[in-house]
Amino acid sequence: MTFHGPGQLVGYPILDLERFYTDIGRYLRNLEEVGIRVLADYGIVGGRSAGATGVWIGPDGKGKARKICAIGVRCSRWVTMHGFAFNVSTDLSWFGDIIPCGIADKEATSLEKELGRKVDFEEVKEKWRRYFAEVFEVELVRSLSE
Repeated sequence: MTFHGPGQLVGYPILDLERFYTDIGRYLRNLEEVGIRVLADYGIVGGRSAGATGVWIGPDGKGKARKICAIGVRCSRWVTMHGFAFNVSTDLSWFGDIIPCGIADKEATSLEKELGRKVDFEEVKEKWRRYFAEVFEVELVRSLSE
């Protein structure tokens, strides 16, 4: 189980992986890489945790690893569905009533909690877009509704 709500940057990329690569693992690692690069812009070292998809803070260090970005995808005929939820200013109390992603021994965190200050949501969104385009080697086109 997971949570989506206010303060999260949620994205559900729809990609035909046959036009990129037919490798779900690579797709997941690339989504993680986008989140890791966004965190780096804020001076935070993000990483991966063996056996647990997502972006983590402190996955290999002392203390409890903290998940800042959940990733859950589905793929049918190499077309991706579902996506990611990056906690920017999320009220983390919502995670107290569930076991996020079925991982009981770790906790959720947010960019604002880690930085100890407010963060401009639009700024985070723009960084995510820029790094998504860079990592996936695509040009993102804005929709008319934006």
